[in-house]
Amino acid sequence: MSTLIINADDFGYSTGINYGIIHAFQRGILSSTTMMANMPGFDEGVTLAKENPTLGIGIHLTLTAGRPLRQDVKSLVDEAGNFHELAFYEKKFEIDTEDLYKEWKAQIEKVIQSGLSPTHLDSHHHVNTIPLITDVFTELAREYQLPVRNNFSVPEDIPTTNRFITTLDTIGGVREIWKAMQIRNIIEDCKTFGIVEAMCHPGYVDHTLVQGSSLREYRAVMVAELQRQDYAEILEANDITLGTYDDLANQ
Repeated sequence: MSTLIINADDFGYSTGINYGIIHAFQRGILSSTTMMANMPGFDEGVTLAKENPTLGIGIHLTLTAGRPLRQDVKSLVDEAGNFHELAFYEKKFEIDTEDLYKEWKAQIEKVIQSGLSPTHLDSHHHVNTIPLITDVFTELAREYQLPVRNNFSVPEDIPTTNRFITTLDTIGGVREIWKAMQIRNIIEDCKTFGIVEAMCHPGYVDHTLVQGSSLREYRAVMVAELQRQDYAEILEANDITLGTYDDLANQ
């Protein structure tokens, strides 16, 4: 039997994102999510996570959205005190890695102190794949003994899935005939690799999202897509179990 971890990024971003994720979990095939500790929906997200204890909750380490938790990480912020936008990291940049370590450690600690037990680490906008940042990311994964998303060359001593795919994240925007092909590809990945993470971005559009994100209306499409009964039936028919990063311990 194979395990598919369907993980929603951006839990804690806003009320709309939070409830889109929860509905995709309660009514659909979503099985895991990752929390943004620095965003406005964090406290609400914690409450919802505790009300839905079988939803896997990881940590979505954030460097390119909102403001930092700490006040002493000047190399990570712009003149207004906000995190640098992603474009800052798409060219030659300079940050103090000690600032990054302190801020990301604060984000991890905030999640733990809220009473949640994080299942794994990943990062907003995949910034953990940037070489200088990767070192801090892996250091914290080792320190907290947490698995990580398999979107970079993961060291052998850090647990991860056998495969990471983004196919599911775009499925709502393609023709129905192509959706069947994408689902077949996901099934084949699960059968080949055993334990797979499929990333997605469900959510409902609200004011916070409109003000801060370019990925908007498609999120609501993703909520609906994850609730399709035929997807759940196809996975079951192929002996694919929905899981979380906690299932890595059983592999």
